[in-house]
Amino acid sequence: MPSRPFRRLLVSIAIGSVTLAAGYPVAAAPSSPVIVVAAENFYGDIVGQIGGDHVAVTSIVSDPNIDPHEYETNARDAAAVANARLIIQNGLGYDAFMDRLEAASPNSQRKLIVVSELTGHKKGDNVHLWYDPATIPKVAQVVLEALVQIDSANAPSYRNWYRAFQASLPPLTQAIADLRAQHAGTAVGATEPVFGYMAQAIGLNVITPVKFQKAIEEGEDPPAAALAQMEDQVRKHQVRLLLYNIQTVSPITKRVQELAKRQGVPVVGVSETEPPGKTFQQWMLTQLEQVRAALAQGK
Repeated sequence: MPSRPFRRLLVSIAIGSVTLAAGYPVAAAPSSPVIVVAAENFYGDIVGQIGGDHVAVTSIVSDPNIDPHEYETNARDAAAVANARLIIQNGLGYDAFMDRLEAASPNSQRKLIVVSELTGHKKGDNVHLWYDPATIPKVAQVVLEALVQIDSANAPSYRNWYRAFQASLPPLTQAIADLRAQHAGTAVGATEPVFGYMAQAIGLNVITPVKFQKAIEEGEDPPAAALAQMEDQVRKHQVRLLLYNIQTVSPITKRVQELAKRQGVPVVGVSETEPPGKTFQQWMLTQLEQVRAALAQGK
């Protein structure tokens, strides 16, 4: 005959078996991650930093070798959007493909964050909103609110990760302030306006003709007069550095880049897509450091 402690163990196992058979689990099953789709990987990174292991993020535009303006969607993108509980996109036509994907799989329960609407920008504004230092804190706040609404059970985790995200921003703010203090008013060139908001925050004066920048951004040849003016600015060292979009490259941008190098004008490569292996904060800080070094070199 089993001992008394062993009989108690058998009774406990039997009770547990009955409980499971009756449909009452011993422990709650872990909740599924919130499915999120970000049109661009820098927004996806921010969602991931705030959502941690409670989110599963798909970033559609993530290849640093592809011009985001020319991105074409596929069936995998459509499936991701169809299953998403939260979508974040830039707006202003930069990622118009998202509008088509969302229309193809309507879902009134899905939450949508359009950054241009959040920041109050209108059609015709510079589309590269993530380079505006004021944009990202707003995005982070709205992402937190959306995740808490979708998955309230994990709200404490989201709030903790959000606080950690906020705590990571002061070095970026300081780097911008330091550059502004040292170089506000400095004239620079740019192949297109990707870095525009950050240049403005630093106080840099981008003197490249707008017609040149817009034509390159739209994949067109700039007017001859605008190209001549830009090249003249480089030859005469009227610009202290050239901001060069490494994802929108054409024979004309290569020509300007090579001219800058021959003339000893520093070239700083900037990108529209967050590079692999870096967080948003690291990406921005790296580019700001490159601008600082180039301006020091160009004195």
